[in-house]
Amino acid sequence: MLIKNILFAISLNIFSCIITAEEIQPVSNFNISQYLGKWYEIARLDHWFERDMTNVSAEYSLHKKGGIRVLNKGLKKGKKWKEAEGRANFIGKEDQGLMKVSFFWPFSTPYLIFELDDAYQYAFVTSDSKSYLWFLSRKPCVTKDMEKYFERKIDGLGFDKNELIYVEQDCADSNDTID
Repeated sequence: MLIKNILFAISLNIFSCIITAEEIQPVSNFNISQYLGKWYEIARLDHWFERDMTNVSAEYSLHKKGGIRVLNKGLKKGKKWKEAEGRANFIGKEDQGLMKVSFFWPFSTPYLIFELDDAYQYAFVTSDSKSYLWFLSRKPCVTKDMEKYFERKIDGLGFDKNELIYVEQDCADSNDTID
């Protein structure tokens, strides 16, 4: 039993390690109160848990047991809504955009916000290994200029913009667009 506990502690430690790419740093002066609420996924790198989904969003709220509740939602092929609930906790200082998120305990992944505008209307997010990448917006659609800005930014950080998936979102009118 002792050996199992030791192995569990070691594996938990390994899965919780955060190794941030030197060129990508979390935003400072981060305010979680301003970050809470609904965000729409504009673009991402491909990964199995969101494959073939449209109308993807993430909603952040304070968790009753501490940390941040994360509710991801998307429309899967066949028009069936899928949801995944997770929990995020800060790594280090709470005024930096660096958390770890877990949807499947005991596994977690870093959530590194590397760009965020002053009005908290868009955010660029990655992981420590650059295997995840998201462009999030408070509105479901953005202008082509914002898409190009995102692509230039990530290209300069070593991401392959040709690997991006732009998520289909329902945009009712121009009020649903971030400039």
